[in-house]
Amino acid sequence: QVQLVESGGGLVQPGGSLRLSCAASGTIFTDYAMGWYRQAPGKQRETVATITSAGSTNYADSVKGRFTISRDNAKSTVYLQMNSLKPEDTAVYYCYAVHGRYYWGQGTQVTVSS
Repeated sequence: QVQLVESGGGLVQPGGSLRLSCAASGTIFTDYAMGWYRQAPGKQRETVATITSAGSTNYADSVKGRFTISRDNAKSTVYLQMNSLKPEDTAVYYCYAVHGRYYWGQGTQVTVSS
């Protein structure tokens, strides 16, 4: 029983940066593992970053070294800092939460183009 709202997407040039935010409500935030996945037209869904309730992180090879996931439990918010963005990063980015059940937000569009 959790609601997730993503924000921070937009249009950015290759090599630029964006920070996505995901605000959670309706449950105890610290109990949940969190993550981000992305979906581009004509492509398979890809999980790009995860963070456990204990703070352990993991990244897809395609974003490793460029993206950073973090969480602020006091604000019930998870972030995705995206640096050195590439056109192939263009997608709708979704935040998700897992604690037995699986929840996700409405998504936020990220477009990387010159």
